[in-house]
Amino acid sequence: MRSPSPRTIGWDLGGVHVKAALVEAGRVVAAAQVPCPLWQGLPALAQALAALPDWARGEAAHAVTMTGELTDCFADRREGVAALSGWAGAHLAGIVRIYAGRSGFVAPEAAAERAADVASANWHATAALAGRIAPDALLVDIGSTTTDLIPIVGGRPAAAGYSDAERLATSELVYTGIVRTPVVALADHAPFGGRRTRLMTETFAHMADAYRILGLLPGGADQQASGDRKGKSVAESETRLARIVGRDRTEAPAPAWAALAGHFAEAQLRLLHDAAALLLGRPDMDARAPLIPCGAGAFLGARLADRLGRASVPLVDLLGDRIAGPRDGISTCGPAAAVGLIAAEGTIA
Repeated sequence: MRSPSPRTIGWDLGGVHVKAALVEAGRVVAAAQVPCPLWQGLPALAQALAALPDWARGEAAHAVTMTGELTDCFADRREGVAALSGWAGAHLAGIVRIYAGRSGFVAPEAAAERAADVASANWHATAALAGRIAPDALLVDIGSTTTDLIPIVGGRPAAAGYSDAERLATSELVYTGIVRTPVVALADHAPFGGRRTRLMTETFAHMADAYRILGLLPGGADQQASGDRKGKSVAESETRLARIVGRDRTEAPAPAWAALAGHFAEAQLRLLHDAAALLLGRPDMDARAPLIPCGAGAFLGARLADRLGRASVPLVDLLGDRIAGPRDGISTCGPAAAVGLIAAEGTIA
């Protein structure tokens, strides 16, 4: 049946963030992301809910997708799906349905039986919505931790894999993001001071530091503690990055640290380029298929499209008049917005 509520809230329950998007009259009017250290246990979800705007705690129809089921506080994904679905059913005010991707929406109490469909299906919601408008494209959702690259063919998600394991094997899931990825995950050598040096394999610095130094990190994207649990100024990011090459920040001028940050940014973009090029080369992909960037790292989408010789159509542009709220926040919360719109435009049974 169609939800009787005039409001729908889409949710993306992750292991690091909770994202919510408010849909009214078929338009996304607000979106928010808050930290959620789910590895500490389910109480983190209550803290995240309390930190969200008031509208997130109001009466609504709730459409929930998730990635947090893989968090190590759960024994396995089925347990995680059951726990997150149960929490949503108990704590969200109104009708709650869980997005099971290829199987549609299911009730919270039925989610565990569909765990393979529910687990980490947030990419499916975004691609399914985008496919209604752009029938042939490559969705590129670059987040704080991971990147989803989803072929859309004939208006439908056409990923060769579905689970995380399958999509890792098909290059449709690349475990790299603009905030939480340690820079040493992208290279074991780097040029510095005219020489090529090996790196310290420690998590001193992350990609948030690199993009902050380069002036590219979007405001509000970095909601996690830094590697040294200290501040997030450019100088403090330079200090952390310097440790990767065994140095102190004072040993080199600012341009040297920017060049080093740029090396890691290029390494990350090259990783995404290789995955995207592989997928765009599939025989069922239209040779003119554009890229549809979204996520906290959507700014990389245009660069990736230029490198591939493809058009770039940001998700928020593609959705057009379905978007009435802040564009950057809605892009960051893409799957939450997508699952909310799908539920609002269709039925929640």
